[in-house]
Amino acid sequence: VQLQASGGGVVQPGGSLRLSCVASGRIVSSNTMGWYRQAPGKQRELVAIISSTGRTTYVDSVAGRFTISRDSAKNTAYLQMNSLKSEDTAVYYCRYAAGTVYWGQGTQVTVSS
Repeated sequence: VQLQASGGGVVQPGGSLRLSCVASGRIVSSNTMGWYRQAPGKQRELVAIISSTGRTTYVDSVAGRFTISRDSAKNTAYLQMNSLKSEDTAVYYCRYAAGTVYWGQGTQVTVSS
């Protein structure tokens, strides 16, 4: 499975960004897609995940501000990020899991005035 992430960039505090992750290759119907992030000097952490049935999980720090969704027909997951804060600055990684875990290449999100 290959993952192609896009949508990162630089935004001011309070702004919005939308990340996309397209999965290709040997996709199985039962899988989980999600986003993790890693800030400089910190460990990689879960941001949000969504199962193939639509069940979602968010880290507390983004609940109410970020929304994860997916289009299974397009094998694509999205992360809509609103009300961005400086502490959201990190490299965001797409993750696909169906027994085996696959990672995308990462996309930089910088929140700065």
